Amino acid sequence: MNMPRFRDLAPIVLLAATALSGCSVGPDYTPRTAADLGVPDAYSVTAPPTREDLTRWWTRFNDPLLGALVERGAAANTDVAQAIGRLRQAREALVQSRATLLPTVSGSTGYQRNENLRGGGRSFTLPDGTVVDTGGGGTNNFSVGLSASYQVGLFGEIRRTVEASRAQYEASGFDYATVLLSVESEIARNYVLARAYQAQLANARASLAIQDDNLEIAGFRVQAGLVSSLDQEQARSQRAQTAATIPQLEQQYNAAVSRVGVLTGQAPGALKAQLAAVRPIPVAAAATGVGIPADALRQRPDIRSAERALAAATARIGVAKAALYPALAITGNINTNSTSISGIGDAITGGLFAGLTQAIFNGGRLRSQVRAQEAATDVALANYRGTVLLALEDIENAIAALQSAEARTREFTIALDAANTSAILSRSQYRSGLTDFTTLNQQEAALLSARNGLTQARADAAAAQIALYVALGGGWDATTIPEAPPRAGSEAR
Repeated sequence: MNMPRFRDLAPIVLLAATALSGCSVGPDYTPRTAADLGVPDAYSVTAPPTREDLTRWWTRFNDPLLGALVERGAAANTDVAQAIGRLRQAREALVQSRATLLPTVSGSTGYQRNENLRGGGRSFTLPDGTVVDTGGGGTNNFSVGLSASYQVGLFGEIRRTVEASRAQYEASGFDYATVLLSVESEIARNYVLARAYQAQLANARASLAIQDDNLEIAGFRVQAGLVSSLDQEQARSQRAQTAATIPQLEQQYNAAVSRVGVLTGQAPGALKAQLAAVRPIPVAAAATGVGIPADALRQRPDIRSAERALAAATARIGVAKAALYPALAITGNINTNSTSISGIGDAITGGLFAGLTQAIFNGGRLRSQVRAQEAATDVALANYRGTVLLALEDIENAIAALQSAEARTREFTIALDAANTSAILSRSQYRSGLTDFTTLNQQEAALLSARNGLTQARADAAAAQIALYVALGGGWDATTIPEAPPRAGSEAR
């Protein structure tokens, strides 16, 4: 009976291996619905139900410098660069996992020269009289070999590994988007702080100028014997307290500007000249539509990252379970040897080997690994649910903070108008001797408080608006999975 040849066996074995590898153990991942995650149908706070495109939310403040700083930060921030690096690592891990789906092929070639140094051939005599026989009958040996190996993955361990790597790569993309949003919001928030400190400094310096006049008037009235020196001392004390706030505000302003510089990938003092000109606190153009809570599942990159992490953990259960079953490996080789290059194909030998391995006793280690991965999946599910709930909390808190800041702004506007009128009247009456300095002092303090209160309310409104934009998932394109941008200076491969 004729034995089947190597080339006849190879397709049969590979076809059988392919058919067997179609089986995958472990659970298939099923996305959770909004109801599964406990997402309500509506927010518990009042907000516009329409959904808006917030991809470039910073343009709503109509502040070109703010927009330029946010965009520079997205391109140059060091935390963003680290997130991009981690995304590239995840992409290469996916490439490596996919490579295990294909056979590994390697080749070899060699040349050997053998010389017979005895038994004939030419000879010559060295100067010292020694006779050397060069031998003869030397032979050449050429060899070429090709080997291949293939890990079949009968129970889907390889495809489950690729599935987990793909999910992890996608999660890294969403992690990158999360870092990007965080950096954008921090730049905008510190920019608002810088403008707020500028406004508070202007308030303090304006009050200081008035208090200088009050101190001078009090001094004249003391010299004229119209009032006691108590008025002058009160004026001096009030002026000193106002002057003492200026260095602290300057320090806070400097810290905010330095923070913006570092967030945009520059030295702390790089933006001092650019931000030195006083500008108002940015105000968003209009009210923001927040949509429904389920929108956050699609818009928030941290939620989508947690979902992909759950998918990866689920796939790894299959990898762990597959280790309980047999593993099939196929190896083959082709070799040829010849004494001349022209005859290299005259004699070819080859072999094919298929081997199954099965764990028989491992002290329960493999089943423990399955249970550990199932526990890791439970952790990932709990993290996913927790991330969803925290996102909804962020949105509702931002809505409430914005509404509070807007209400305070309206009230402080009224308070400032009243305090300014009261201060003007008190100042006029004090000059005319119709009121005492204590009353004037109280009205001046109330005016400064109202100015700073309005400034703070406006800054809080801008900060809450930024927080709401980010909480809703603005600042990135939610219609795509973020890809790692090409490395600067790298060549296409």
